[in-house]
Amino acid sequence: MISQHPDHASKPYWLEEEFIGTHNESKECFLSFSELGSSEYKWDWEGKLVDESVVERLFMDHYDYFQKYQLGKEKFLTFRLPNPRVESEYRLGRAFMGLLSAAGLAKGVGLHTPPLFEAILPMTESAKEIIEIQEAFAEISSLKHRLNSSKNGSLKHVELIPLFEKVDTIIRSDEILNEYIDIHKKKFGRQPDYIRPYIARSDPALNSGLIPTVLAIKMALSRYRRFESVKNIKLYPIIGSASLPFRGGLTPETIGNFTREYGGVRTALLQSAFRYDYDKDKVIKAIKELESILPYTKAVEISKVEETKLMKTISLLEKDYKETVEEIATIINDIASKLPKRRERVQHIGLFGYSRGVGRVKLPRAIGFTGALYSLGVPPEIIGTGRGLKKAEELTLLKYIEQHYLNLKQDLIKAGLYLNKDNLYKLSCSNPIWTGVMEDVKYIEQFLGKELGPQNTDHVEHCKITGKIFKLLVAGKDFSQELSQAAVLRKSIG
Repeated sequence: MISQHPDHASKPYWLEEEFIGTHNESKECFLSFSELGSSEYKWDWEGKLVDESVVERLFMDHYDYFQKYQLGKEKFLTFRLPNPRVESEYRLGRAFMGLLSAAGLAKGVGLHTPPLFEAILPMTESAKEIIEIQEAFAEISSLKHRLNSSKNGSLKHVELIPLFEKVDTIIRSDEILNEYIDIHKKKFGRQPDYIRPYIARSDPALNSGLIPTVLAIKMALSRYRRFESVKNIKLYPIIGSASLPFRGGLTPETIGNFTREYGGVRTALLQSAFRYDYDKDKVIKAIKELESILPYTKAVEISKVEETKLMKTISLLEKDYKETVEEIATIINDIASKLPKRRERVQHIGLFGYSRGVGRVKLPRAIGFTGALYSLGVPPEIIGTGRGLKKAEELTLLKYIEQHYLNLKQDLIKAGLYLNKDNLYKLSCSNPIWTGVMEDVKYIEQFLGKELGPQNTDHVEHCKITGKIFKLLVAGKDFSQELSQAAVLRKSIG
């Protein structure tokens, strides 16, 4: 699934600038299908400006293509809806009308209908809110008026894809799905034909840290495997992967590691950095490889005894991470606000949106959070991890981490390539909370049996640039150019 997440550092191969305006996203969608070979594109209504005429543009500009590759059969366009619990409801109504008008339009021009039939509900935390969205859509789709002649094609019910974004919600997501099926039967007279549970990868890492997020996902995938057989329903899990290890570690160069790590996942998100910070031919090859592997991987089954151990491990590792992030939120926000913008977002304040946070502090969204810390030379993968691994070893829990987080060492080594120890030392001199991160580095190096730090000329150059960023930050001078240079070297803003 191609997404519009704005984490790319370089220019898209089809555009003359790095910034992708809303008016260019329908073109991006078409090229994702026709050139990159993807099968699905996520059209994002959550927190960003959106071209509401996307289906008209696709059919008008590329009618011959969509006659051959029917939208809703061979190619898929999936709206991510705004969640009315946290974002203004009026945008949800507009998204509903987009789904309905697309069905009527496709019918009118002789193409497969409905072309759009699924939608993603972000920040899902209960079965009730999934059902409420479906009920609202059913009511709107049933409205009749003589001025509405499209008859809405054949779309009367929207299949919702619940997106689980917190560690505790991810772990209990099978319980939410179980309740959802029961309510669905009562409300609609049948159980869903299938469910595509969508597990976030970036936001749980932002809130809970690297290792707790991966362990939670492994537990969810294991539970989904059992759930399928018990409830006799097919699940097709999605994971919200991105390029840097903190946000999933999926690049055109890591397909093998990624598919081994997340067995049981049927759809992987390909964010902007995956597509635009690597050679186009390599991207096309990687997408083909994913399409051939993902349908056949299997989740590792985790016993109840192991689950208890993993839950204890998650709580243990979250503590130092959260305490540290709360104390360094100011510098993260300062740097994140200056990172280059790549898409048109609505402001996450007041009427128009929401913000993310850990504990008592507000934070940027995951791309900005990750990009800020990488730009400082302190990758977020490190924070709390070393101290957590040490405590896990003392409590004989380390083996469970190593057993279920297959790529842990590779991910820590990759993140460590962008560590600037000099910056970290200077930070610790001004704020003792950073001393704990220095301990993290020490214990991670003991765990790996090797030092963290640059290994090639690009890594060394990145380290130099992050040193310059820190000096300019302290001096109160502009460092926006250096932020872009560093992002290009690591092949992702954040």
